[in-house]
Amino acid sequence: MLTLITGLPGSGKTTLAKAWAAHAGALHLNSDVLRREMDLMGHYRPEDKKKVYAALQERTRAALLEGRNVVVDSTFYRESLREPFRRLAAECNAALYWVEIRAQERTIHERLQKPRPDSEADFGVYEKIRDEYEPIPEPHLVLWSDQSSLDEMTAAIQAYVNQSG
Repeated sequence: MLTLITGLPGSGKTTLAKAWAAHAGALHLNSDVLRREMDLMGHYRPEDKKKVYAALQERTRAALLEGRNVVVDSTFYRESLREPFRRLAAECNAALYWVEIRAQERTIHERLQKPRPDSEADFGVYEKIRDEYEPIPEPHLVLWSDQSSLDEMTAAIQAYVNQSG
């Protein structure tokens, strides 16, 4: 099973992804953590993003081929970033679930005021990605992190997986 958690900076992706991965016994992969591991913090040119997403795909592929469940959290704000993961799930014969996490802009603004260990995104980055975010075309689960508790969102993902699977 591959769960891809998408959303804008400050929406709550990583918090939810960690909780869902723990609940599902899955490996959690995060683009910001990987960027740090690759010594690419502060580097956001297209070629840098491509390196990070390629590494995410490789780690995801390896885990899926080992029979592990994987949760990947990243903005996935463009279809060009999502499509390789769709193909990867198909190649690895893994069920694919998209979860889009949202929050009201005022909540995001508040969250992005506080330093986070792995993310460098500030409100300006949020606005840029918000303006470039491409809707996910296929059916997917949408959750609001400022309207539901972590337990409620985790339960909603479990119900979504049960219903879809």
